[in-house]
Amino acid sequence: MTEFNPEGRRIHTRENAEMLSSPDRIRRLAGTGTVLEARAVMCDGDHNLIVDMGCMRGIIPRQEGAIGIREGTVRDIAILSRVNRPVCFSVTDMTTRGGELTAVLSRAEVQRRCVDRYISRLVPGDIIDARVTHLEPFGAFCDIGCGVVALMPIDTISVSRIEHPDERFVPGMDIRAVIKSVDGGRITLSHKELLGTWQENIDRFSVGETVSGIIRSVENYGAFVELSENLAGLSELREGLRVGALASVYIKSIIPKKMKVKLIIIDTFFGEREIHPPHYFFSGSHIDRFVYSPEGCDKYIETVFG
Repeated sequence: MTEFNPEGRRIHTRENAEMLSSPDRIRRLAGTGTVLEARAVMCDGDHNLIVDMGCMRGIIPRQEGAIGIREGTVRDIAILSRVNRPVCFSVTDMTTRGGELTAVLSRAEVQRRCVDRYISRLVPGDIIDARVTHLEPFGAFCDIGCGVVALMPIDTISVSRIEHPDERFVPGMDIRAVIKSVDGGRITLSHKELLGTWQENIDRFSVGETVSGIIRSVENYGAFVELSENLAGLSELREGLRVGALASVYIKSIIPKKMKVKLIIIDTFFGEREIHPPHYFFSGSHIDRFVYSPEGCDKYIETVFG
């Protein structure tokens, strides 16, 4: 575990529990900048976060709730949304509040250090740990360290197209992400390059198999059926096809030169689909380029980072 993990990764560790085991230990950490984590249990009327540290409570003053609150560039929703969730912080002081000893904490200080010592050094192609925080139609927002958030646009989530990020992720999911771009301190993420090439994905299937899929689009020439996050095939049309339906499909042929998978839809139905953690083919810490198309294919699809 590094010092600057996404929020929620530190809270249940033995090291974190030991440092929060007594008021005396917490007092000794004041001013050291040590990164700790506990659950925010309330936001008071002045938008100060109250944190349950186990042996005592702490308070994160509103202006220390997140980078940008003091400057007015970040709205208070960044604080309110942390209630009942883990927050990272450092101890800055001790005070008495309502007659009880209370630790004064800063989340913004930890975030500033995270940006200075970690996030500012990231370059396109770096692969990092992230945690999905919330989803919008245009993309997934991800914590890339100590509550600092970056956007993963919907078209970078997978090669197979989706209507909404909630078809891939749920808030709180731990994922891996690629730094797509860095523009004036603003980081954009990508994800599809970690989910395997066309060849890596098709190697999991064989002609003659009947497999599960999801209908992603219905065109006048056929229906595109997703077989995996980075692989879709084309089926002939049949009556009643609807986008989002689950399907059982027969693999009729695989044509690497054209990067095509021909399918026959056996049956379709609607039902709840479980969101599973992504299956990653790439496990390194940096990628310079990603070639999705197979060797000898008529179409060349490549992502170049940097």
